[in-house]
Amino acid sequence: MKVDRVSMPRLRWRWDGARPGFTAPAPRPEPEGIRMMADERDDAELVLLASGGDHAALASLFARHRGRLRQVVRLRMDRRLQGRVDPSDVLQEAYLDLAEKLPEFEKKRGAMPFFLWLRLVTIERLLRVHRRHLGAAMRAADREISLHRGALPHASSASLAAQLMGRVTSVSRAAARAELRVLLEGVLERLPPSDREIITLRHFEELSNEEAAALLGLNASAASKRYVRAMLRLKDSLAAIPAFSGSARGLLG
Repeated sequence: MKVDRVSMPRLRWRWDGARPGFTAPAPRPEPEGIRMMADERDDAELVLLASGGDHAALASLFARHRGRLRQVVRLRMDRRLQGRVDPSDVLQEAYLDLAEKLPEFEKKRGAMPFFLWLRLVTIERLLRVHRRHLGAAMRAADREISLHRGALPHASSASLAAQLMGRVTSVSRAAARAELRVLLEGVLERLPPSDREIITLRHFEELSNEEAAALLGLNASAASKRYVRAMLRLKDSLAAIPAFSGSARGLLG
């Protein structure tokens, strides 16, 4: 499907709140598997419409996942480009890629959940942006990525530290916050790469255990155990730093 860049709708992520004066009933918790099945059913309906040339369905399909995709881009963008490249611009290009590549997903229907496929499309676009701006430094990454290598490029310790520092409210002085951020980067950098990646996928990208397992080529049980062990190691490391002692639970909650 061809989409005109000029006429393409500007997509914005929006949370729908309750109407004024109306108290919405508390939703019943659903098992993770049931939620995923419902999401996939709705995605499948939109994919079918979008594949038939429905531009509104295409826009709705991308908007549904835009918030999660933006987080992926923010976490995995090379720090040399942060401040130079707006994540929204990467997402706009990924939207055009979706329009072009949707028939590929249709041919492989059932091979993977739609969001994981769209995430790979977005990461491939991010890699192209890296190569465009960083040139020879990124040539080694000039290759097709597969599902199990879909975590590339890796989230940096600096990006993860910035995400966590956004939850620190007890320190207001800029100098003190900068010092804490350096300490936090060091803690994250010392974690094994496999720990950082599973924490990134589950805690920061907010993927389900099944989604993370699929990306890492693990079964659900192994992925869950890896995440629990990684979070325990991170919490123990933070608790050993006086500035974070006693607050690790809230920082990672």
